Amino acid sequence: MADTASGSYGNGGSSNDADDIEFPILCETCLGDNPYVRMTKEKLGKECKICSRAFTIFRWLPGRGMRYKKTEICPTCAKLKNVCQTCILDLEHGLPVQVRDSMLGMQDEVPREESNRRDYLAKMASRLEVLGDPLDFSGKTQPAGRGALQRMARKSPYYKRNRAHVCSFFVKGQCTRGSECPYRHEMPDGDPELAKQNIVDRYHGNNDPVARRMLARSRKSENTLTAPTDKSITSLFVTGMDGLAQADLLGHFGAYGELKSVAVVPKGNCAFVNFKSRAGAEAAAAAALGGCVIKEKPVRLAWAKPRPKGPESEVAARAGGKASSGDHRRQELPNGIPLPPGAQKDRKPAAYPSQDPTAQGAAASRGS
Repeated sequence: MADTASGSYGNGGSSNDADDIEFPILCETCLGDNPYVRMTKEKLGKECKICSRAFTIFRWLPGRGMRYKKTEICPTCAKLKNVCQTCILDLEHGLPVQVRDSMLGMQDEVPREESNRRDYLAKMASRLEVLGDPLDFSGKTQPAGRGALQRMARKSPYYKRNRAHVCSFFVKGQCTRGSECPYRHEMPDGDPELAKQNIVDRYHGNNDPVARRMLARSRKSENTLTAPTDKSITSLFVTGMDGLAQADLLGHFGAYGELKSVAVVPKGNCAFVNFKSRAGAEAAAAAALGGCVIKEKPVRLAWAKPRPKGPESEVAARAGGKASSGDHRRQELPNGIPLPPGAQKDRKPAAYPSQDPTAQGAAASRGS
């Protein structure tokens, strides 16, 4: 790792020892998939975009065909929000700060005025050195919000985010570099509103277009737990119950109403909770809005679908009267298969000997 000396500049002032670190605070996506990544380190090379203090910056190439990335905020500001120094996303879930704070019910406590912000950051920096992390961003106190964050988070790093930016001259039709241009030669196909992002707003969790879209999508998915119009449906479908037993479901859903039964499907990692009344099922569904947590494990709920009524039962219901008053002489096997003509007691006489199974070979024996 290269090390370049530099002095502080601008209004950043001096930097404390906490901002001079050996390795930046990064998420797995920003670091890249190259295990042999090389970084350049410059002490006090830039001022933080949040607190305006000089800090040690790092610059690296996350992978082949990617763009060079660098740290944007100081380590102290990153620790206060538990975010990456480059993308300003939550380190645990990889989500915007506004999404995380909304789900966990947290408020931004960093002052916006420069003088108050400096005093606040100085106090929090000393608190970090003594007590460690001052805030809990894991969501242990808000299990429902943590379950929602786990459902919204990506399961693997999104390295596509490290690609080079689109060439603005190519979009205008004026790029003359050709294959030597370090930017992508393609037309932008995303929402232009998502490109209007500000690091300060993303850090404080305000006016983030990406976060607004994710929250709107999450609310839309939560509203799908509406009660069906069929009042005969009194069952809920539970999925994602890793390690949960039938007794856990009985103890949780029994508080909302009397249960008829709980059927657990181990292979499908799901279960059906059957209530005796519709009111109990609706109370459990209403309590699950925003997330359902059982034994500190988030699960997903949905209304069960009614059992399909096949045409055979309808035909049998319509033909029930005819079957009793009609051909009562017809005899059938238990599976509904009619007996052969020779086995029926009330069979009609056959018109020809060949049509009578009991008469086959009888004429020949009499003739002989």
